[in-house]
Amino acid sequence: MQNGRGTGISAALISALFLGLAPVFGKAAMGPGQFSPLAVVALRTSMAALLLVLLIAVFKRQTLYIYPAGLLGCLLAGTVNGVGSIFYYIGLSKLHASIAQMLYALYPFFVAFWLQLDKQSPSRLTGVRIIIASISAFFLTRVSAGNNIDLWGVVFMIIAAALYAMHLPINQRVLYDVPAPTVTVYTLIAMSLVVVPAYLLFDRSIPADSTSWLPVFGLTAVTFCSRLLLFLGVKHIGGMQTALLGLGELLVAILFASPFGMIALESGWLVTEFGRQPWIIRDLMLVSEGVTPQTGIGLVLVTFLLIYLALTAGLLKLLMLPALAGAGTETTQGDRHVEP
Repeated sequence: MQNGRGTGISAALISALFLGLAPVFGKAAMGPGQFSPLAVVALRTSMAALLLVLLIAVFKRQTLYIYPAGLLGCLLAGTVNGVGSIFYYIGLSKLHASIAQMLYALYPFFVAFWLQLDKQSPSRLTGVRIIIASISAFFLTRVSAGNNIDLWGVVFMIIAAALYAMHLPINQRVLYDVPAPTVTVYTLIAMSLVVVPAYLLFDRSIPADSTSWLPVFGLTAVTFCSRLLLFLGVKHIGGMQTALLGLGELLVAILFASPFGMIALESGWLVTEFGRQPWIIRDLMLVSEGVTPQTGIGLVLVTFLLIYLALTAGLLKLLMLPALAGAGTETTQGDRHVEP
């Protein structure tokens, strides 16, 4: 039992890691002259489903077996999640990735709501979290001077969060008797049966030949891994706990998106400096004429590098002190931890 719970927690946390990359890849894939939101969701879902079906058919064909009631549950969950994913990527195309993901991170509280309807009452702590999250969403999305938020994008993202939350309790019931890979493959197939026709009926746009497919391939890999691990987590620890652990995906999205501003800034300087060669001032001064005659610059660079490395090491040590102090206050007695 304890091993199963540990497996579920690990799977949920790793799933959050992959899910946190979804808005990064999704935003990179969409834009003028690139893939449309419906094209992105259709491609990533259908390719992830096809990849999983091929792997199971080759290596573990018996996993495809599922009883009729379980199949109906997966089809229902996949349909709900497929519609939600359409709202997600349309909302993502209208909002900044950070705001979109913060709104989408409300889905654990919708999970609590759906579980309440299923007569599984959430704790008081979950209720407090819902209130705090609602206040945060209000301040995050309120429209004021200099804060131009697309309200339709907000609405779409909240609908996506609610629908994503709805499919977790549905799949949780199926997972009582069906392995996680089986639930994953049939849920992804059901999602594909929703999003691909939506693309063919309402979009059919084709990106330019020069458009990079790497973000779409990255999004496919994220979808494949995150869904498989997500349902493994739901099977062992339930939908509510998996959803709460999934809040880590917001931190992952921020972590991976934060260097992009610095990369863009440095890339701009590189393009500027290489583009104006061999001139510092066009037709007036060459780069070779502007080189400083001063010596010892290498020593200054190394000195600054060592100083900042020392400061970084000191900061890490200070950050680790509370954790180390906390770990040292516990003593082990048998299989239990006893506070002194």
